[in-house]
Amino acid sequence: MKRVKCTVEYDGTGYSGFQIQPNGKTVQEELEKALRTMHKGEHVRIIASGRTDAGVHAKGQVFHFDTSLAVPENRWVRALETLLPSDIYVKQAEYVEESFHAQFDVKEKEYRYYVRPVRSRDVFRRRTVYHHPRNLDMEKMQEAVKQFVGTHDFTAFCSAKTTLKGNKIRTVSRAELNVIGEELEFIVRGNGFLYNMVRIMMGTLLEIGEGKKEIDTIPRALVEHNRRLAGFTTPGHGLFLWEVSY
Repeated sequence: MKRVKCTVEYDGTGYSGFQIQPNGKTVQEELEKALRTMHKGEHVRIIASGRTDAGVHAKGQVFHFDTSLAVPENRWVRALETLLPSDIYVKQAEYVEESFHAQFDVKEKEYRYYVRPVRSRDVFRRRTVYHHPRNLDMEKMQEAVKQFVGTHDFTAFCSAKTTLKGNKIRTVSRAELNVIGEELEFIVRGNGFLYNMVRIMMGTLLEIGEGKKEIDTIPRALVEHNRRLAGFTTPGHGLFLWEVSY
């Protein structure tokens, strides 16, 4: 058996998230279906770096699987492309050591969230950018985003629906807000993320930009672990899992 590491990008619009679930189409289901076809009906289980929620997209999700097939490394991408729907594309595949684990070996992940704060819509970006027409104080938002960097307990930036029982301490190594044309790009990189963490961080920044919250809301929420101090949870469709580092 050989272990294959794949990097996949997908448009999450039509999916109920990455991970297989009883009801709803998922990205994992489509990937395993394609691999089952290649393996003549044999089930092949994939292990991903983590899950993404319904409507969330990926530019660089990573997964691995074990195979008994003698497929040349440079043929995997083309073979999977012919079996996958057009909104899922495995863009890289390579053989790795059997000890490699797509989930447990992750060092950092990078997410990006896109917002369109102007009044006019862009119909061609409606599935990948959150339309939130508001007058925003960008100077305050760019000052506030710096407060996320460092090692903190992000309890206040985690959904109450989380099933995580352990501690919620995470390290954010990069957090920045960029203006690209008529859109905002929020980039955040860290060693781990909680359920809805990036979307709540984005919602908090937007509320600070609108004047609903002050810049010191972020450090207060981090210290007090109070979800009510943080902002609203932005919709999933503006979020991308951008890169996974090992």
